[in-house]
Amino acid sequence: MHFHSTVQGMSCASCVGRVESALLALPGVRDVRVNLASASVNAEFDAPMTGQQVAATLRDAGYPPVTEQQRFMVEGLSCASCVSRLEKVLGQVVGVEAVVVNLADATASVTLIGDANLADLYEVAKSAGYPLRPVDEEGASVQDREAQALWRATWLSGILVLPVFLIEMGGHIFPAIHMFVAETIGMQTARILGFLLVGATLLGPGRVFFAKGFPALIKGHPDMNALVAIGTGAAFIYSSVATFFPALLPEGSVNVYFEAAGVIIVLILLGRSLEARAKGQTGAAIRALAGLAPKTAMVLDGTETREVALAELRPGDLIRLRPGERVATDGEVTEGTSFVDEAMLSGEPLPVQKQPGAQVIGGTVNGTGSLTYRATAVGADTVLAQIIGMVRDAQSAKLPIQSLVDKITAWFVPAILVIAVLTFVIWMAVGPSLALAVVAAVSVLIIACPCAMGLATPTSIIVGTGRAAEMGVLFRQGDALQRMSDLKTVVFDKTGTLTIGRPEVAAALPVEGMDEARLLEIAAAVEVFSEHPIAAAIVRAVKDVPKASGFQTTTGLGVRANLDGKDVLVGNAAYLRADGIDVAPLFVRAEKHAGMGETVVFVGHADALVGAIAVADPIREDAASAISALKGIGVAVAMVTGDAELTAKSVAARLGVDHVVAEASPEDKVTAIDGLKSQGPLAFVGDGINDAPALAVADVGVAIGTGTDVAIETADVVLMSPDTQGVVNALKTSKATMRNIRQNLGWAFGYNVLLIPVAAGLLYPAFGLLLSPMLAAGAMALSSVAVVSNALRLKRVGR
Repeated sequence: MHFHSTVQGMSCASCVGRVESALLALPGVRDVRVNLASASVNAEFDAPMTGQQVAATLRDAGYPPVTEQQRFMVEGLSCASCVSRLEKVLGQVVGVEAVVVNLADATASVTLIGDANLADLYEVAKSAGYPLRPVDEEGASVQDREAQALWRATWLSGILVLPVFLIEMGGHIFPAIHMFVAETIGMQTARILGFLLVGATLLGPGRVFFAKGFPALIKGHPDMNALVAIGTGAAFIYSSVATFFPALLPEGSVNVYFEAAGVIIVLILLGRSLEARAKGQTGAAIRALAGLAPKTAMVLDGTETREVALAELRPGDLIRLRPGERVATDGEVTEGTSFVDEAMLSGEPLPVQKQPGAQVIGGTVNGTGSLTYRATAVGADTVLAQIIGMVRDAQSAKLPIQSLVDKITAWFVPAILVIAVLTFVIWMAVGPSLALAVVAAVSVLIIACPCAMGLATPTSIIVGTGRAAEMGVLFRQGDALQRMSDLKTVVFDKTGTLTIGRPEVAAALPVEGMDEARLLEIAAAVEVFSEHPIAAAIVRAVKDVPKASGFQTTTGLGVRANLDGKDVLVGNAAYLRADGIDVAPLFVRAEKHAGMGETVVFVGHADALVGAIAVADPIREDAASAISALKGIGVAVAMVTGDAELTAKSVAARLGVDHVVAEASPEDKVTAIDGLKSQGPLAFVGDGINDAPALAVADVGVAIGTGTDVAIETADVVLMSPDTQGVVNALKTSKATMRNIRQNLGWAFGYNVLLIPVAAGLLYPAFGLLLSPMLAAGAMALSSVAVVSNALRLKRVGR
């Protein structure tokens, strides 16, 4: 076996030696060649070796392989056994490190290392009975066609089986029907008719169960199709013998069950059709996101405009955006002014003004103005594509709670086969007839439902993460969904998270005889020359800034300039006192604002005090309600910030934050979070580069989507809007999703544990009741539908 891969982290000859030594230590390694220049590894193995083993060895040595993820649509998945079987066979392909198969959306996510051959993946999957095909934009329509094919099969089987069902079961309810059949066509002819119609059903609409079930059984990996094939096949063969060779059966056992075999096929196909329809709704969020981007864009080519397909756009293209149109791709506005509705991506209800220099995001909707913008990112590099990728990755993830399910489902179908055989043997030994033994064994095979167990977790994840995305919450790591549901504490950074992130004028304090507007104008005339954030806040508060001259700055104290021939001073109290200006008239009021964590500057003009201005980073309007909501569901709230203690405590007091750590460096934030972890699982919410270490060390890192790329890349959850209510939405979604998963698992396991013994005849000795295979088929079909329908309730979270 040959293995080739590019590895990371090699920088010298010693690295080469360590990589070679690590791989040579693996069993069956014949030769290893490491190339430092190309950072590549080539190895020859005599013994079979999985990609997981090689990747783990390289990572342990400190030189992780370069990986690539591929997604495929999978045909033929019908139950949890199919999932475990496909994951196992794909995991054995050379160069495959990890495989996650999702039953709910019929996809497989494969992590590849080295020069893994995709042809091998296709071949192995096809041999296992689960052909792969690349994921494309037609995925949804393909699923729709498959659902329509299931409905056609259901209708056809129903039409074929209905006469048999009416003759057989109708005769039990209305004996006159049996009398009419006996006097007209005769009971033997009715049985032959049942043989023909049900035989056509098994060979036609029901053929899929035999075509997939028996090969899986022969290969030693039986699935639900095998259970249905064995059960209906046994009922059909037994009935055929009773019809054509009754002498071969013991006395009292000559019964036919053609209607049971046929109705089982009808009900299971009906269940799969309903399940396919419900599963189609689970991916609605992804399809809605994918549908946001228009198919074409109007590209400016010199003086002309031409319509170009979205796939043909290139960075640098100039695109014209007309009123009401969707933005085709990410870009920067070069001309025009308009308001753009970004609610579908960020959750912000108000349109955002766009003018030259502003960024626009593909998929958002333009208002009434016209814009020209230059494409800065296209295709997979756009924000919309990355959001869709994050949601898909989260939906494909396996939560820790799924590990137990996987272990059980791997043995579920073989266990059912054993139980069915034991049921048959026991009833043959102690029961009254062969017919009863056959009915009990068939009921066990049919009622067992690995589908419900396989769907319990992924359907809830798909709907839950999809609903979260609609609310502007993106789970970058699927398992964060489970970890977030257990949170005991949420820790917020202050600046840019609980506050706007930039200073604004909080109050203007003019002396008697001076109005606020004039005070701000006088101060802005000087501050317009300064680059300090406080100066920018004052300038933003003024519409028309008077012109001043002779600007001077004294570092750490203040600034001055000449306005209308008289000096203007803006700075702290000491700065104005040094120039002979008395700040006493406003000192008490200024101290009050300073005590609230605001920065106060005094303003002097013409050798006299004219006022003071308080500047602060405003608290977000939604912060108080979000913190209140978190505390209302039993989650403690803390704040860790690099700001001054006075400012931090003032903000915390107004918001009702329980615990405050101020003047914290990035390292101090990590230490504070480690300390708070003693109270239980913890989330950290931040937006800056200095928040990245804290985001990484928290049990769940939550980044504000308007923050830095470093923060977003480090986080487990991304909020597309700076609205802190997103943290509440994320927490509610995770709790609702995990509760939904537990309900589904409880139903799936409880259904099988309770009804399999009933199907085996546990109630027969006491009550004389034996479950009909038709009722077993109905119960099995509805169990999967119940799981998917329950998951769809998550669409109502937050509404």
